[in-house]
Amino acid sequence: MIKLTARQQQILTLISDAIENTGFPPTRAEIASELGFRSANAAEEHLQALARKGMIEIAPGISRGIRLRNISPERPVFIPGERTRLAVPLVGSVAAGSPILAQEHIESMYQLDPSLFTAYPDFLLKVRGLSMRDAGILDGDLLAVKKSATAKNGQIVVARLGEEVTVKRFKRTGSQVELISENPDFPPILVPSSREDFALEGLVVGLLRTWN
Repeated sequence: MIKLTARQQQILTLISDAIENTGFPPTRAEIASELGFRSANAAEEHLQALARKGMIEIAPGISRGIRLRNISPERPVFIPGERTRLAVPLVGSVAAGSPILAQEHIESMYQLDPSLFTAYPDFLLKVRGLSMRDAGILDGDLLAVKKSATAKNGQIVVARLGEEVTVKRFKRTGSQVELISENPDFPPILVPSSREDFALEGLVVGLLRTWN
């Protein structure tokens, strides 16, 4: 079985998502920007490691010369042991304008059973507050999130609004987005199309609850 580091898995997923969404693999600079690397050289080192493990092929001298080698975009990380586990980072406070999976945001890593989730998550996010109480999402829960820049009406999403990252139910009406709470004490958030500091970070694909 192939063993990938958490960072290598992030890059592999990023490549897969880019190909699926745009038809082209990302450049080294795009990988570095998305994952918070200081330079494209750091991205290149991880790409070379993935190539050595047979996960990708690299065409020399071509900016987007990266090709996946017959793998699923959601291929899990293989951890030695009796059962396959996903290595999933727990994301802490996120600085405004910076990638959510930047190294400085990762608090710890969890090894999780992939059968717990509807899709393989890219990160975990700790819930703060009770705005999604009636959807069964409580303060302190860990949400499993798969990165996505798009959502369908009714899906529960992680969204960025300026310096705040929030969990809400997504609804789009025309050019306006509505982020809806699952608690009558919290009014919906209306996001006009003119707002530039709004972005979707991902879709909620599972939940973990710890007990005090």
